[in-house]
Amino acid sequence: MGKSTILNGLLGEKLAIITKKPETTRDNIKGILTDGDCQIVFMDTPGIHKPHHLLGKIMVTQAQSSILEADIVLFVTEKKYLFRKDDERIKNRLPHPDKKNQKVFLIINKVDKLKDKKLLLPLMKEAYDFYPFDEVIPMSAIKQKDNDHLLGILKKHLAEGPFYYPEDQITDRPEEFTIKETIREKVLELTYEEVPHAIAVVVDDITETKKTLKICATIFVERTSQKSIIIGKNGAMIKQVGELARKDLQDHFSQHIYLDLWVKVFDNWKKDPRALKEFGYTD
Repeated sequence: MGKSTILNGLLGEKLAIITKKPETTRDNIKGILTDGDCQIVFMDTPGIHKPHHLLGKIMVTQAQSSILEADIVLFVTEKKYLFRKDDERIKNRLPHPDKKNQKVFLIINKVDKLKDKKLLLPLMKEAYDFYPFDEVIPMSAIKQKDNDHLLGILKKHLAEGPFYYPEDQITDRPEEFTIKETIREKVLELTYEEVPHAIAVVVDDITETKKTLKICATIFVERTSQKSIIIGKNGAMIKQVGELARKDLQDHFSQHIYLDLWVKVFDNWKKDPRALKEFGYTD
């Protein structure tokens, strides 16, 4: 849908991983934008979907709790399929139209792919028939001018209040989270079928010297067959994952990275409360 792309565009920095695969975001990620006398705290949440395991239930719970906490809710969809069956589930969790104490905006992403801009009018009518949104904003998340336009609209609707974070802070997540997500992003990019959503990453150790940041991490999968895929023939896949992740981490930390990756099997970890807690996925 482009939630993470929009967040990164608004902040001007890559905070959330981006892939073409659905249900990529597993955690609530706060992005903090301070611009002059204005501070906006964005929350990139997991998508609301029908969960099939305990991890899915945790993801949906996190997303739902964020809706209750927010002053403005951004419902992100795209022009290809404005509303799907699962979107009824999301609508049922939005503020009741007669009791709204929050603003709810619809973001129609990827409108740059519309061959005829006249098609926007029926899309917007469909949107207002679906729910009484306060704003319907067509945009393309990859265009900075559209992100700037969205930011301008958000600023007009902000309530007055104090800054909750230091002006130079851009997220509430520690650097270890960035490392885990960068590695996971590369596995998502390079693997297919059930493998991408079967992985979890744990950072085992971080050692810093004057010249190098040494990172040891483990990629967990649910089955032995998935382990074989991630390692690849003669270790080719895990080597490629490491090279891509190391490049991004060197850009992020602005220093040389030594990355040591291991792959282990933890049967059905997405259904195991102990594993979920160990991997950092909790309500």
